[in-house]
Amino acid sequence: MDKRFRRSVSHALAGLKMAFSTERHVRIHGAFALLAIILGAFLSLSASEWLWILLWIALVIGAELFNTALEALTNLASPDYHPLAKKAKDIAAGAVLLCVIFAVASGLIIFVPKLVGMLDN
Repeated sequence: MDKRFRRSVSHALAGLKMAFSTERHVRIHGAFALLAIILGAFLSLSASEWLWILLWIALVIGAELFNTALEALTNLASPDYHPLAKKAKDIAAGAVLLCVIFAVASGLIIFVPKLVGMLDN
């Protein structure tokens, strides 16, 4: 690995650490991701089920990271209220919400039948 690549990875990891240590919603999404991983391990998910769960974890947390970055940049560019700043923030938050809704739906499709099957036994 060359020095520039290692430096880039270091900056990215610092960004993740900063987001998880300072942003409440990132921590909430991380907690639900951990819960899904623990539940998935308990229920012995198939490889394809794991792919869906991990994909949605990455999409939700990635969307939240983009939302957080956009909010910070918007606050820097427009510290006072501006309708376009509000529009940008609301649309970014809507993208996160859309990912969360589909992640929850996918989780229900995967987890509920397995949990119901356990209760039937």
